[in-house]
Amino acid sequence: MTKQRNDKAAAASGSVARDGRSTAGPNGNCSATAQMFSQLASRTAHLAGKPLTFLIAVGVVLIWAVSGPFFGFSDTWQLVINTSTTIITFLMVFLIQNTQNRDSMALQLKLSELIIAMHGAKNDMATAEDLSEEDLERLHESYRKRADETLDHLERRRSGKLKKAS
Repeated sequence: MTKQRNDKAAAASGSVARDGRSTAGPNGNCSATAQMFSQLASRTAHLAGKPLTFLIAVGVVLIWAVSGPFFGFSDTWQLVINTSTTIITFLMVFLIQNTQNRDSMALQLKLSELIIAMHGAKNDMATAEDLSEEDLERLHESYRKRADETLDHLERRRSGKLKKAS
């Protein structure tokens, strides 16, 4: 049954490469530009989180700081670091956001699969991310109340106020 569900999901979402990344969209095609950007974003975000990348960035800043006296701490010297960091930050926002969007969608899909696979679970929760902000707030409040009720029940049971079910 699970293999059939996975086959249906693969057919609905397009083909999947060996590394698990989609090679086609829902309609069966994926532009080369979109795929290239996706790979660039993934690699860049992965590399940006490495300790070596951080050390390189610290090294560049230290080199810049040490070079200050050589350039007389001029406006141009300051502009170099300001412009460089602004450009890098600006570009990284888009790359990391792309990676975050894909990671978030993958997590939503995995949770949806678990919800749908669970007997007794509310299948409409599998698409909760599509609800409006107001609906999400109402749903959150409902689940918060249910959690509080369950906690109260457990506390009463632990304190001996409720008899254990035989």
